[in-house]
Amino acid sequence: LHILNSLLHSQDPLPERLLDRMEVPFGAVKIATTKALDQLATSDSAGAQTPWSQQAQTTLRTAVEAARKSGDQYVALDRLFSAILTVNSTASRILKDAGAKARDLDAALAALRKGRTADSASHEDAIESLSKYARNLNALARDGKLDPVIGRDEEIRRVLQILTRRTKNNPILIGEPGVGKTAIAEGIAHRIVSGDVPENLLDKTVHSLDMGALIAGAKYKGEFEERLKAVVKEVTESEGRILLFIDE
Repeated sequence: LHILNSLLHSQDPLPERLLDRMEVPFGAVKIATTKALDQLATSDSAGAQTPWSQQAQTTLRTAVEAARKSGDQYVALDRLFSAILTVNSTASRILKDAGAKARDLDAALAALRKGRTADSASHEDAIESLSKYARNLNALARDGKLDPVIGRDEEIRRVLQILTRRTKNNPILIGEPGVGKTAIAEGIAHRIVSGDVPENLLDKTVHSLDMGALIAGAKYKGEFEERLKAVVKEVTESEGRILLFIDE
């Protein structure tokens, strides 16, 4: 139960993304876990040190074994989450009562990992890096969360022309901060969503990379480089369907 609570309150968004993919309400699981811990606290002796329960030990062993079988060098958060659901405990009952199923979790893990193994202490940074470090401008435009772009038709047309080339198709937008370079990327997303682009760009998705988020919290040696490699790998694996806008 304490392991689940730690995962739910961690700064890493992975647990919430896993539950979202399984269509399990994150907030409901968090509330149920807190209530169960409160009940546990009232039943325990005040100030007494509580040893690891048998379920907690079994959960950790299960996570370690799953990581070993998968070729992971580290026990990542997703393996812990899977072990919690597998081992019969209060934590697993909370997840199952909220609608979590083992097969849905396996599918969510496969979709998030995309064949990657946990070969570094910062493995979670490599999972769905774009959703973590970039904004999906197409989705924002579709939801009406981007302001309309006015007066940039010529620049947008020129960028679209470059993007449709077979080679030399990486446009560079030059200008002082605040002159509207990001607005051009947003304008392209608007046009893709509305279908007002050449046919070979209709299936593209524009992502705006947040360099601040990419750098923030990088505490291990080479962690920033690993994050950047993960982003590049995800873009490469999209086989040209992702247009990556790197802002300043």
